[in-house]
Amino acid sequence: QVHVVESGGGLVQAGGSLKLSCAASGSIFSIKAMGWFRQAPGRQRELVASITSDGITNYSDSVKGRFTISRDSAKITVYLQMNTLKPEDAAVYYCQTEALAVGLNYIADYWGQGTQVTVSS
Repeated sequence: QVHVVESGGGLVQAGGSLKLSCAASGSIFSIKAMGWFRQAPGRQRELVASITSDGITNYSDSVKGRFTISRDSAKITVYLQMNTLKPEDAAVYYCQTEALAVGLNYIADYWGQGTQVTVSS
């Protein structure tokens, strides 16, 4: 079983910064990619940023140049550095891990419970 835990959310003023962390653990054979999604009230969950096992990153247009996704050397923890935050960035941020778990023969998506980011104007 694969567990995903996010941390680092909180309240910040517009223009400020926050850094989110996501740690994957459990019976992981390999990780294909990890990513951050967010969901604001009344809106669909959307991709914010992702990073593959090869280090290829992808960002939504709304965060390009402001957010940076990175990972640790073990490739089981990812970070999301969020700078120049805007009120519209406020949402629950979820970490997704695409992983092959030990004992399974397919890659599955594993989600954390989310961390709240609030941006005051």
